[in-house]
Amino acid sequence: MKIAIDFDGTIVEDRYPKIGKPMPFAFETMAGLQDRGHKLILWTARSDESLDKAVEFCLANGLEFYAVNESYPGERLKERESRKVLADLFIDDRNLGGFPGWSQVWSTLTAEEEAHSEAEFEFSREKSWIERLFSK
Repeated sequence: MKIAIDFDGTIVEDRYPKIGKPMPFAFETMAGLQDRGHKLILWTARSDESLDKAVEFCLANGLEFYAVNESYPGERLKERESRKVLADLFIDDRNLGGFPGWSQVWSTLTAEEEAHSEAEFEFSREKSWIERLFSK
């Protein structure tokens, strides 16, 4: 999955234009998501020097993003083209209900992956003779 993640208020406490303290479990969770094959996009309103500082902060904490404020590395936007990135999921403190915290993000995404894996297993395994007898 491509996951777009906001910086201020999500990865770090919102202290814009300064960089706040990391949110609890932010970097551990994002590293775990990358380990599971997800592509993380830094998706923030920061630009120029303040964006560079956010990227450097993340690198110093062991996190390199797949892309920064773009859908894929090297994306070139045309004049007046939307800056909205193409992602499967957006994690942001401005969501309806606010940011649930990184523990909840991890629990939700890993439970979803496990349910998907179990469904694939059920679909792919051969049915027993009793299941074939009673299934239509």
